[in-house]
Amino acid sequence: MSAESANFGGLRVAAFESRRAEEMTRFIERFGGRPFVSASLREVALESNPDAIDFANRLMCGEIDVVVLMTGVGTRHLLAQVERHVDRTRFLNALSDVTTIVRGPKPLAVLREWEITPTHKAPEPNTWREILGLIDAGVVVANQVVGVQEYGKPNVSLTAGLEARGATVRTVKVYGYDFPLDTKPLEANLRRLAAGELDVVMFTSAHQVVNLARMAEQLGIGDAVRSGLERVVVASIGPTTSESLADNDIRVDVEPAHGKMGHLVQAAAEQSAQLIARRKAGGSPKLKAAAASASPGRAPQKSIAEDQGLQSAFALRAGSDKSAPWYDTPFMKACRREPCDVTPVWLMRQAGRYMPEYREVRAKTTFLELCKNPALCAEVMVTAVTRLGVDAAIIFSDLLPMLEPMGADLEFAHGEGPIIHNPIREARDVERFDEITSLETLQFVVDTVTMTRAALPGHIPVIGFAGAPFTLASYLIEGGGSRQYAHTKGFMYREPTAWHELMTKLARSVTLYLNGQIAGGAQAVQLFDSWVGCLGPDDYRRYVLPYVKQIVDGLTPGTPLIHFGAGNPILLPDIAEAGGAVIGIDWRTRLDAAWESVGHDRAVQGNLDPLVLLSTPEIVRARTREVLEQAGSRPGHIFNLGHGIVPQTPVDNVLACVDAVHAWKK
Repeated sequence: MSAESANFGGLRVAAFESRRAEEMTRFIERFGGRPFVSASLREVALESNPDAIDFANRLMCGEIDVVVLMTGVGTRHLLAQVERHVDRTRFLNALSDVTTIVRGPKPLAVLREWEITPTHKAPEPNTWREILGLIDAGVVVANQVVGVQEYGKPNVSLTAGLEARGATVRTVKVYGYDFPLDTKPLEANLRRLAAGELDVVMFTSAHQVVNLARMAEQLGIGDAVRSGLERVVVASIGPTTSESLADNDIRVDVEPAHGKMGHLVQAAAEQSAQLIARRKAGGSPKLKAAAASASPGRAPQKSIAEDQGLQSAFALRAGSDKSAPWYDTPFMKACRREPCDVTPVWLMRQAGRYMPEYREVRAKTTFLELCKNPALCAEVMVTAVTRLGVDAAIIFSDLLPMLEPMGADLEFAHGEGPIIHNPIREARDVERFDEITSLETLQFVVDTVTMTRAALPGHIPVIGFAGAPFTLASYLIEGGGSRQYAHTKGFMYREPTAWHELMTKLARSVTLYLNGQIAGGAQAVQLFDSWVGCLGPDDYRRYVLPYVKQIVDGLTPGTPLIHFGAGNPILLPDIAEAGGAVIGIDWRTRLDAAWESVGHDRAVQGNLDPLVLLSTPEIVRARTREVLEQAGSRPGHIFNLGHGIVPQTPVDNVLACVDAVHAWKK
């Protein structure tokens, strides 16, 4: 939608903007809204700041190699605080001698006033992700000490990203926040919110959320304000503010592509009327979103299994929230087999070794360490989604880390893939492996979902996933990859009681694991049964189907499940019987024949041979169109590969595939 066509249509819009209230008011009026703009905070420089003095001394002694300046006012406060105790010229000379990164135009302008030319300027829209992207493009931080000038709220995502790239991070906070000197406009807006007299609320700073809660409690209307936030459209200026809102159980409906005031108002004007109409049409869904405070290095959160309010607390995130910006997107509509003008597309392993951006991140850490770093996992997936332009994002993780808390001694060996050093070979070995009853040890996966959800635009659905019981059991029994699955089948046939015990443990664990991801923010989940194709139909029905059905029956209601079993098309009717709103199809059969086999009461996903992507863009486009033609324009087709992208794949061929799907007219 263009700026000219975006319009609030007379909606009542409250905005919390501390410095440019008049400009914000004009923006809202320009887009047809009724503005109620108030400041919610003022910046207060720290009077006594020993951390700033320590930072300055370390910089002048050569103990800091890179300095990241996040804000203009913070840069000024930093100098004002240190020059009372150290020589100003010496400090500025030291700053000139190191690598400097400015987040945007404001710290850039301050440095220029001081006659310092920064080494690097983060590109638009100047968020922490652009800083990390700039570093990945050629700024060396591995084994370096990086000093970060913070403002009121520490940016844990930036710190985690820097540490994941091998840096030692020293942050210096130079100012905090307090209420504005005149609190009457703020109090008036809070009373409007509590009374249901607002339609849209816009936040332009992370700490505004804290101050609103403080003032609401002082006024004695805290619960009413929280209820008011559940009713209105909430717009956030950027990812740091969105994370703060999520940390305070407030849903974000709108986040612009660029973190600027004009972009925020335009995005809210474009989307608010439609969001409100959907919400009214869908009744009054419970909007409380208890997002986990997700950051590496933080103390473990309360386990999902212990959270008795799981279903209600995360009702917002389930796939049935009709008011959510992702609800009527092509991917979600396809999951429900609803008509859609375009075919949605996402690709298995869409963030992987074929992308240079992923290889740069992967070179700095082991695969298992990467899987356990939510900030990096979110980063690599957001990078892939942004570059490819796909319609959904599956979290970056792996099937096997969930086996570690069950008792598996897991290693991802270079050149060999995953190895389990204590495999199951006898019935008594099953006793060594425990059912997962708490997700405390897998909190990093839930955090990955939450951080990926927070980092993506609201209209991009997030897909969680897990391995299916048979595939996980095969890894545990084989100890790694296999061609014939001799140990697995032998155990399955020879020890039916122990097999039942193992599969039951896995089914219950997978159910908890997937529900935890749904609670963390996933709109759909996929069950990967990558190895089940080694079985025939009778064995599938006897040894596998009951346990998959147990998972399907135990999932959070309203969340679509994609059930993907690879390797044997003859199993498709049985896989469909086991359950799933969407049945994944591999490349070993035609899509039209597979859909007939599955039944047209299910959606399907697939099924281009991933090795077609090793050809040429012309061939990729032609073969992509063949799959789309086989779908016959029937509602319920999600385009995907028949398995994951292989590392040798040229990125241009992947782009050609995605573009061909989007260009296809039903």
